[in-house]
Amino acid sequence: MKIAIDGPAGVGKSSVSFGVAQEMGYMLIDTGAMYRGTALFALENKIDFDDSNLISLVKKNNFSFKEEDGKNLVFLNGKNISNLIRTPEISKAASSVATNKEIRAILVDKQRELAKNSDIVMEGRDIGTVVFPDAEVKIFLTASVEERARRRFKDLQKKNPKITIKEIEEDIAKRDFQDSNRKESPLKKADDGILVDTTKLNQEEVIKLIVSIIRKKISDIEGKNE
Repeated sequence: MKIAIDGPAGVGKSSVSFGVAQEMGYMLIDTGAMYRGTALFALENKIDFDDSNLISLVKKNNFSFKEEDGKNLVFLNGKNISNLIRTPEISKAASSVATNKEIRAILVDKQRELAKNSDIVMEGRDIGTVVFPDAEVKIFLTASVEERARRRFKDLQKKNPKITIKEIEEDIAKRDFQDSNRKESPLKKADDGILVDTTKLNQEEVIKLIVSIIRKKISDIEGKNE
C-alpha cells in the first residue's frame, strides 16, 4: 500500500505523515528532506546548484530514514542531518534544488527504490502526480498562508527570536509561487487526490481523518478481492 501526502510549505506534512505512518505501521519517507539534504550537501561542499559535478555526486549520495524516540530521523551517507536541514537557509536552497530537472530525476529514482517491497507513507510536493501516480491513496494537504505562518513561527522562534510572522508569511508565499510555477513537477493536487484543508483542524484531527480514508480504501480493496 502506497500513501502519497502532498502539500505546500508549512502545512504540517512531516508531522501528519509521521503520525499516519505510526498509526498504520508503515514506513515514512520524507522526500522534502532529500531535497533539503541535497541542498545542505551542496552548500557544505561549496558546489553551485547548476554545477554538473553536483549531479554525479547526488547519484552517489545515500539517504535513509529511521524512527527513533518519536521522531523520523534523516541520514545522508550515514550522517544524521535531521536538525541541520530545518533552517530557513536550507528551506530556500531546497526550492532552488527542486527546479533542477536532473537532480529531481535522480531523487525520484531513489524515492521509488526506498519504497520497494514496503507499505509506505511518502510525503512531498509531487508524490501523487509524479513519484507514485498509482498510489492507492493520494492526500493533498492545504491551509491558509496565515495559519501556516503561525504554525511555523512557533517552531522557528525558538531558533531565531527576532523572526517575525510577516517574514515567514512572505517566505511561504514566495515558496508557494516557486513550487506551483516551476517547470519540473510543479506542486498541484492529483486529479484523483483528496483535498484536506487543515486550517481549522489540529494535528490529531488531520491524522485521524487521513487514517480513516486509508482504512476505508483498504476495506474497499479487500471487498473487491473477495
